[in-house]
Amino acid sequence: MPPLKDIATQIRRDIVRMVHGAASGHPGGSLGCTDYFTALYFKVMHHNPQFNMDATNEDVFVLSNGHISPVYYSTLARAGYFDIKELATFRKLDSRLQGHPATHEHLPGIRIASGSLGQGMSVAIGAALTKKLNGEKTVVYSLHGDGELDEGQNWEAIMFAAHHKVDNLISTVDWNGQQIDGPTNKVMNLLDLGAKFDAFGWEVIRLEKGNDVDAVVAALEKAKTFVGKGKPIAILMTTAMGAGVDFMQGSHEWHGIAPNDEQLAKALAQLPETLGDY
Repeated sequence: MPPLKDIATQIRRDIVRMVHGAASGHPGGSLGCTDYFTALYFKVMHHNPQFNMDATNEDVFVLSNGHISPVYYSTLARAGYFDIKELATFRKLDSRLQGHPATHEHLPGIRIASGSLGQGMSVAIGAALTKKLNGEKTVVYSLHGDGELDEGQNWEAIMFAAHHKVDNLISTVDWNGQQIDGPTNKVMNLLDLGAKFDAFGWEVIRLEKGNDVDAVVAALEKAKTFVGKGKPIAILMTTAMGAGVDFMQGSHEWHGIAPNDEQLAKALAQLPETLGDY
């Protein structure tokens, strides 16, 4: 397998090309979460590209912030779930690669439709409880945007998970401090997320280098050591929106717009082709 950093670079390259090709999509959060997806799918998670919807005896991943579908689709393709050439159909008519992941298209790797923010935590808890009831020792992973924690359903689910000791769940928050309307501390200040999750009864891991793929691997592996110990696990992952492309990095303005031809060329110049383009 190629080095994780090379995989992450190619996925970032895929992201900007996909969003440019569709003239639509969400590059900022996708780029910011690339190292997480790379660590999860190419190092940490027990999964099978020969896709089985039931995921019996496999780990499960739930994407809550479904608008970052470009990074999800690229990761799945690069991990062998479907042909990478299909990435060229992103957001096109009759494509299985919808702007937000959808199950009715039967795209391998997609187990829930997502993008209605705030719902993924509840889905992940349901999957984790199912695993426990079936006597499995597998893990459910989920990813959430910090901005989507404005949705109250999250906090009901977070409270539920601790009360019911859903200790086979590892939920990661992409703490990039940005959402569609601006910085999170101006839209709805989250204050100390770690203190919140701790008060709700979760095991909390702070990951300060969420755009360092090796640091993400280490945090996920650390989280796995708490599985089965009575608490759900939260990783609070500090990232930069748009990470890897200097003119996109750190700005909410790239939450949901596509690069033009000139911007694409500038982005690709910073992201060398490592695994081969689609």
